[in-house]
Amino acid sequence: MTTPSTSLTRRRLLASSAAAATLAAAGFPVPFAAAQDRPAAAQYAVDGAFNRSTVTEIARRLAREPFAAPESRLPDVLQNLTYDQYRDIRFKPDAAIWRNDRLPFQLQLFHPGFYFKEPVEIAIVADGQARHFPYSTELFDFGPLVPKGIPNSDLGFSGLRVHGTINRPDYYDEVLVFQGASYFRSLGRGQVYGISARGLALKTADAQGEEFPIFRAFWVETPVVASETIVIHALLDSPSVSGAYRFTVRPGMPTVIDVETTLFARADLTKIGFAPGTSMYYFGPNDRAGIDDFRPEVHDSDGLLMLNGRGERLWRPLANPADLQISAFVDVGPRGFGLLQRDRDYTSYQDLEAGYERRPSLWVEPVGDWGRGFVTLVEIPTNSEIHDNIVAYWAPSEPIAAGGEFSFAYRLSWGGDPAFEAGGMVVDETRIGRVAIDGNDPRRRFVVDYRCVAPLDGRPAPPPTAKVTASKGKIANVVVIPNPTITEGWRVSFELDPEDANLIELRNEMTFPDDRPAETWVYRWTL
Repeated sequence: MTTPSTSLTRRRLLASSAAAATLAAAGFPVPFAAAQDRPAAAQYAVDGAFNRSTVTEIARRLAREPFAAPESRLPDVLQNLTYDQYRDIRFKPDAAIWRNDRLPFQLQLFHPGFYFKEPVEIAIVADGQARHFPYSTELFDFGPLVPKGIPNSDLGFSGLRVHGTINRPDYYDEVLVFQGASYFRSLGRGQVYGISARGLALKTADAQGEEFPIFRAFWVETPVVASETIVIHALLDSPSVSGAYRFTVRPGMPTVIDVETTLFARADLTKIGFAPGTSMYYFGPNDRAGIDDFRPEVHDSDGLLMLNGRGERLWRPLANPADLQISAFVDVGPRGFGLLQRDRDYTSYQDLEAGYERRPSLWVEPVGDWGRGFVTLVEIPTNSEIHDNIVAYWAPSEPIAAGGEFSFAYRLSWGGDPAFEAGGMVVDETRIGRVAIDGNDPRRRFVVDYRCVAPLDGRPAPPPTAKVTASKGKIANVVVIPNPTITEGWRVSFELDPEDANLIELRNEMTFPDDRPAETWVYRWTL
């Protein structure tokens, strides 16, 4: 598996009238000569005045109407593109919006086709005015694999990507991509793409099938010359809900995206997920059964971290289960949660192409009180790294009633672990194996390593105690010893006899004499 700088990978795909003079006046490039002769095909991202409430009013009006799926504008020549043919269509870098304006960002667009057949409208906002940006064949390079005869009509786009000087002051790297349903992804300085976010999760893992809302249109505000931020507005739509989103993006390490959302329910939203993250976990040291692979670990994320309303930090290592499993962690007023890639050591992966040690973590911080609900983790069986099989989101206890309006906000941080106070102890690794040589012995040995995130005034951590509990079965031989290979490290090992249980919830609480904080380790063992 390779890790390209563009958003389109096989795993990612499986997820799944403006005149030239007007454009130039708004600071846009004019890469095509006959734009003024082609009518704009915009329904939402149209020319006109624009302010913070524009998309909200569009979403409110849209929710009063029955849902109508977007109609594809694709001509026959683009209807059945293969993966390789679609990959052979590339946006021309010289046509990037703001390329010649010396702004901190540039904007490129994705061609419709392959899995991305519904048109996505784009408007550029400047000086309080939105201008529809029309499609043109002259925006793209079409390689030899692409069929000939693509008409130069306004087909719309399939998404957008933002480039910025995140790594070097003289080069614009990709920092954010929106493409496919309500999916988007970003990364921190020096990282490569991995985990994705979504605007909203609906009916995830539901027996009747998941509903995937889509971003139908984007309004991108022209950035200020000296600014480090870019603002993007999006219109979300699905059979059950419409919504207005505002993304304020600050690239760096981490890259921070502040999200403001207002939803308008067409139906009762009883199975809804806020701030969903979607990732991949194939195998790791706690889950290698049946794996025949030269690499020690393969994953975009290795654990779910939660900071609950009581201030307790919980770490849940991910797993690739034999059967789909859903875990719900009850909470009131969550302070944060997210899927993290905690292991940053190349030797843990040994993959020169994928660079799993450089994949971003995604940390969610609610703004305001989100009330009572559940941090929900969905783990789906997979036999390959090409599938995103992990989902995490916040599920509110109270449904949003049909006809209702609901607003919330949160911050996304794409980078590494969220901050923890000096001296705090976090789970470094989880390993599981058999206890006895006898293959009929059902007992399992767990080894959980802890490390100090930052030494506390040079004082080493005093010997802790471990409290290991299990919902079923029996725990035996709990041992706590120093681990000199890790910064102020400690290792907890214990044995689990599952007896007749097929599913057991495990928990370990570490307590230090100097009261330094430590993560609580939680794990679901399955037969």
